Amino acid sequence: MTEHRDRAILTIALFAAFADNDKQESEREEIRRIAESLGDSEPDLRSLYQDVLLKRATLEDAVAGLEDAGEKHLAYEMAVGVCDADGRMSDAEREFLDRLKALLGMQGEESEAIEQEAEQIVELTEAAAPLALTTTAGGEAITAAQASAVPVAGVDEAELNKRILNYSILNGALELLPQSWASMAIIPLQIKMVYRIGKDYGYELDRGHIKDFLATLGVGMTSQYIEQFGRKLIGGLFRKAAGKSMGRLGRSATGVAFSFATTYALGQVARRYYAGGRTMSTELLNKTFAETLGSAKQMQSEFVPQIEQRANNLSMNEVMSMVRN
Repeated sequence: MTEHRDRAILTIALFAAFADNDKQESEREEIRRIAESLGDSEPDLRSLYQDVLLKRATLEDAVAGLEDAGEKHLAYEMAVGVCDADGRMSDAEREFLDRLKALLGMQGEESEAIEQEAEQIVELTEAAAPLALTTTAGGEAITAAQASAVPVAGVDEAELNKRILNYSILNGALELLPQSWASMAIIPLQIKMVYRIGKDYGYELDRGHIKDFLATLGVGMTSQYIEQFGRKLIGGLFRKAAGKSMGRLGRSATGVAFSFATTYALGQVARRYYAGGRTMSTELLNKTFAETLGSAKQMQSEFVPQIEQRANNLSMNEVMSMVRN
């Protein structure tokens, strides 16, 4: 029964991912890659991806596979998270959630509570880096990321590396928590980390630039959330009863927190990119990120005790305060 439930919830998550018809092809490709990487697990996310994309599966059938209120609560929670993952919700995604809510037969108070919690996390993304604009001599508005860097004194590389490691441990800890807000908080923290690295080297970055930077490296927001969600669900981390999370700490399907490696690689590539005056080509950025990610996956096992210790002491209020400050 657990596999049947997981298959239904994962199918709903994929429907949510494709609810926005404006989804970029690069993001769709990243979702496909993740589906294939999790394809050896049960349920087979790779086959689910094909069923949804080729319209062999229906939302009605997926909802019919959920039996109790806790399962339906989790399904809607995950769908809201997927739709909100990029920090905005389109009209098409809103319509999808309204349709899903009706099919699930959810009460207004329950669905509103889920949406309000998700909105709090969206605020994290908005707070992570300012939407700043500067103006050229000719009066043309440009993003701050396109402006010239402000000269800065020597950067303390040891302190910067320590900060990247701390962000990586924190995001690894968030991946080990069963609450949906934990997965949604990872991306805003990555945005903040990149913003601070850019600022260290004299760049006042805006959110649009940072999101584009992450997407260039293949760290898509929707796809990353689906990957975290898929690992948690397949790994048995989600335990729901009457809409409440059961248990405090768990392991992902593979026994390690992959968000540690992703965050660490992202931080190190950002450090090289901004230290070098943003001159790295897209090809070099992708190659460097892939190599660094491989190394980070090898080293993450060394930090499992720190990650687990951090997870045991995390609360939503603390994480939101970290981003806002």
